[in-house]
Amino acid sequence: MTVKLVLRDKVIEVKPGMTLRHSLEKAGIQQEAVLAIRDGEMITEEELLLDGETIKLLAVISGGSR
Repeated sequence: MTVKLVLRDKVIEVKPGMTLRHSLEKAGIQQEAVLAIRDGEMITEEELLLDGETIKLLAVISGGSR
């Protein structure tokens, strides 16, 4: 099976057993640009992703100075 990473309307499937950090790298997503949510709880980049789960990625919005 796979792990699904959901960012907006995009679903990316990755292999289970990887850390969140590694899966984001594989998917080409900057880890600083998203917050990862599993079952309503935020998870860290060191969390192992388990077979069959779905991780929701929320884009972090930051502003710059003028």
